[in-house]
Amino acid sequence: MGPLVVYEIISENTNFLLAFLIGISFGFVLESNGFSSSRRLAGMFYGYDTTVLKVFFTAAITAMLGLLFMSLFGWLDLSMIYINPTFLWSAIGGGVIMGIGFILGGYCPGTSFCAASIGKLDALAFIGGLFIGVFIFTEGYPLWDDFYKAKFMGSPTLNEMIGVSRGVLTFLIILVALAMFWVGEWAEKKFARKDYTINQR
Repeated sequence: MGPLVVYEIISENTNFLLAFLIGISFGFVLESNGFSSSRRLAGMFYGYDTTVLKVFFTAAITAMLGLLFMSLFGWLDLSMIYINPTFLWSAIGGGVIMGIGFILGGYCPGTSFCAASIGKLDALAFIGGLFIGVFIFTEGYPLWDDFYKAKFMGSPTLNEMIGVSRGVLTFLIILVALAMFWVGEWAEKKFARKDYTINQR
């Protein structure tokens, strides 16, 4: 919502209120779709439930198309959207750590809070580990400062890196998403578990 604040369409206070409401809505959608279930989330890695893949590819496509068309109609200046700077090695390292934690614990940071909100104790334990990790990283930061800042790449976008327009990239990702939806359906049949149901929490 940054550009809306910059162009004074909404105030900073309204920005915070909208972010709060969007966050609550996002959590509600996650929980109502079973994302508070560690078994459902872990099922992505074992193949018996690929809901995570389908939902997040759908979200990515919806966001991409929305931003693309708002930009084409002049409703949104994409250059005003902040993009986190890329430090390649720390991004890969962080992704590996989070992936291992996701597989072992069955939650990512967002879904752990979603599950904790309905009283799941395993999610609370996961959140505790998250804060311990943040504390260790913060207090020991000088030790891995060089690794954290290694391979700085600025704030590149994927279409710039592969040399295509935003529209072409969006089309390619839609094709990839359709292929992954098919793979997801195949995996759920291939690795189906008799002790697991789609609505199991």
